Amino acid sequence: MIEKWISWYSGILSGTGLSGKMVIFIENATIIIATVLLAFLADIIVKKIIVSSITRFAHRSKNKWDDVFVKQKVFNRLAHLAPALIIYFSLQYIFEAEGVVRFLQNLTQAYMTLVVVLMIDSVLNSLHDIYIKLPISQGRNIKGYIQVVKIIFYFLAVILVISIFSGETPKVLLTGVGAMAAVLLLVFRDTILGFVASIQLSANKMVNVGDWISMPKYNADGDVIDIGLNTVKVQNWDKTIATIPTYALVSESFANWKGMEASGGRRIKRSINIDMNSVKFLDRTQIEKFRNFYLLKDYITKREKEISVYNRALHLEEGTVTNGRKMTNLGTFRKYLEEYLHHHPKINQEMTFLVRHLQPTDTGIPLEIYVFSKDQAWARYEAIQADIFDHILAIMPEFELQVFQNPTGNDFKKITE
Repeated sequence: MIEKWISWYSGILSGTGLSGKMVIFIENATIIIATVLLAFLADIIVKKIIVSSITRFAHRSKNKWDDVFVKQKVFNRLAHLAPALIIYFSLQYIFEAEGVVRFLQNLTQAYMTLVVVLMIDSVLNSLHDIYIKLPISQGRNIKGYIQVVKIIFYFLAVILVISIFSGETPKVLLTGVGAMAAVLLLVFRDTILGFVASIQLSANKMVNVGDWISMPKYNADGDVIDIGLNTVKVQNWDKTIATIPTYALVSESFANWKGMEASGGRRIKRSINIDMNSVKFLDRTQIEKFRNFYLLKDYITKREKEISVYNRALHLEEGTVTNGRKMTNLGTFRKYLEEYLHHHPKINQEMTFLVRHLQPTDTGIPLEIYVFSKDQAWARYEAIQADIFDHILAIMPEFELQVFQNPTGNDFKKITE
């Protein structure tokens, strides 16, 4: 049909008395202008009418997935094929030289291949966006898989473009690529390791976007904001971004604080060193003093009866230091801390609760607090912890206990004075 129209047009031009070269020139110029106008018209029709209609329909529909496809410009990229197809089929009528036509058609085919692979890229991005909004996506990150699929399509596109220009079939080229497997493994080592690591991270639910992880080797301590094929991005608490190789999360150790966040408490594990020289037995005056403490009155009464019964059963004299059981200021202080923490509104009473002595050292005897706060937010957690130890330091003199600390400049100054 097109050949008939061209012959008819050529006949009209020849009938005007123009020379043969001028007829060919005008004929080719007309075909080029017509091709450009048709390509431009096809672009307008597809983008301004068809794609715009699809976009309006997507915005009006109740489904959200079609909005995602519009946002990722799937249809816009697909629209580039219309003018490319018109140009591809028009080239044989514009140029007579077979070599020129073939070369330009190869360029057009390469362009269309690029358009298709970019459209596939947008489709995969859309599917990923739809997936992360589904409940099943919680704890199952598939971004690494999406990136691998993209790499496969881009690789196939490169093979197809080479095939177009070389004249070889893609099968022959893929066979040749097999001989380069060792080189490809070396070049894509991190990608392959990252892909395997992504599978393990997803299958074992080791880490997800939003988890708080710490990995000192990479200066990472914060929330995971992105899990890719090659890297995992962590936004530290100082707002810096730490980048960790994905395979490092499998081959090396890291701490994931997700369990703490899900438990309902955050651990407070801190000790204070007490000067062992300040530990002593309580006398009657001190016992009566502590009996007036609201948190200790029941303990003092119960403990006195227990010790009295024990000493009487063994006929031990209670008046001397060496005979009989007695209460100590350190033991009483430890009990006071237990009661204080039991009555603290910010301490989780359902989780591990310990107030204990650790191994004495040359810096005193550590008295450790091992409890869990109800509030997990960093600032409030630190405030709770600080409030507890403020109280401990302030109340210790009431029990005639001293905190151990190394001599300071003021201590030496007092000695010299």
